[in-house]
Amino acid sequence: MHNSIAAIATAHGVSSISIIRVSGARALEIGQKISHLENIIPRHAHLSSLYNSTDDLIDHAIMIYFAAPHSFTGEEIVEFQCHGGMIVAQEILDTIVSYGVRLAEPGEFSKRAFLNGKIDLTEAEAISKLIEAKSVDAAKILAKQMKGELKVFVDESREALLRSLAYSEVMIDYAEEDIPDDILDSIVTQLDALSEQIETIVAASHRRRGLIEGFKVAIIGKPNVGKSSLLNALLSYDRAIVSDIAGTTRDTIEEQVRIGSHIIRLVDTAGIRESEDTIEKIGIERSLSSVEDADVIVALFDRSNIADEEDNKIFSILENLEDKHIIVALNKSDLDPQFSSPKLSEYDVIEVSAKKAFAKLTEKLELLFDGIGEGEELMLISARQIEAVIAAKKAIAEAKMPLLDGELEFFSYHLQEAVKSISSISKPYDSEEILDKMFGEFCLGK
Repeated sequence: MHNSIAAIATAHGVSSISIIRVSGARALEIGQKISHLENIIPRHAHLSSLYNSTDDLIDHAIMIYFAAPHSFTGEEIVEFQCHGGMIVAQEILDTIVSYGVRLAEPGEFSKRAFLNGKIDLTEAEAISKLIEAKSVDAAKILAKQMKGELKVFVDESREALLRSLAYSEVMIDYAEEDIPDDILDSIVTQLDALSEQIETIVAASHRRRGLIEGFKVAIIGKPNVGKSSLLNALLSYDRAIVSDIAGTTRDTIEEQVRIGSHIIRLVDTAGIRESEDTIEKIGIERSLSSVEDADVIVALFDRSNIADEEDNKIFSILENLEDKHIIVALNKSDLDPQFSSPKLSEYDVIEVSAKKAFAKLTEKLELLFDGIGEGEELMLISARQIEAVIAAKKAIAEAKMPLLDGELEFFSYHLQEAVKSISSISKPYDSEEILDKMFGEFCLGK
């Protein structure tokens, strides 16, 4: 981290403003060279002309200097806010590089902020996910994590584990001292409570992952029920080919669309039926795979036709789905109704017209996604975080049996693994903390 880095911080394209950042020991020097200003006041917006290495004018823009350690990375930072577009920003970046500054690697600014103690891993991951957030609810969750909500949980869990570990070490090394008789029950109660909390958090995180990644909605049905027409209607443009020929859609088509405050991934699948066509069979297999991966299934049926064996096939697929939100939609509501099945009573049924009226479907999806987003449970936002707490829960479970059998050395070993796992979410584990806990909570050698 001894060298200085630079990067364009805004997306490429035409815009009113582009931002270029420099971080490192040479940041102020670079700012002075490009702006030709000598007296640069920290945290003041300096309106200045910017020049390249041959003193040609690049732009008239704003420059802000953040003195270390009072910056995002904890290092010297200079930020140039120039007119938008690729040319001006790139010329400023090229000029910075010509003065010996290295181009930053992806995520390197956040990495330096972490290594310099400005943010922990939970805040770093929240920053990354916030940029890609697919819903307003996701943005709110990630904003809480950036303020340290997950860090508080990790610190409290770590504290509880270290306290139990300290008790164990005391009982091993200072058996002659007076240890409270109810200490064993206290440790078991603490560990059980933490395990239950972890289980609740993991379940909520799996259930609400679509808030971060975008919920996946698969439209399924037999051929010619209007799946592609519905996709096109929801997208407001003709993305899928629509025809009266069964089997027109041979592969899954996936697009993003905004429903309420959520950006969802909408998948149009190939019509599901028995087919001897090799290509169509592959498309049907992919359709079934998309159903397994989806968070929500919209099963579409033709309301204007009598139910047949192909419709029953769709119902049989729905029966085998677990933990999926299923919406049964009867299409062509503008035509005379002919469709009937006893299976309809088992599902939430709405009527739509892919060509004229599908507001009921979008309203239903919006209510569903909003309902999933409700709740104050803490949420883990990455597979790494989920794996860490699951590993901690497993280590706690493995520690309980040795504790109950009085094998405190094995109990301590497993509990240390739990501490390492839970700590990896936000910061490294330091075994010296056991000593701090041990001597901080017990009056030994009295």
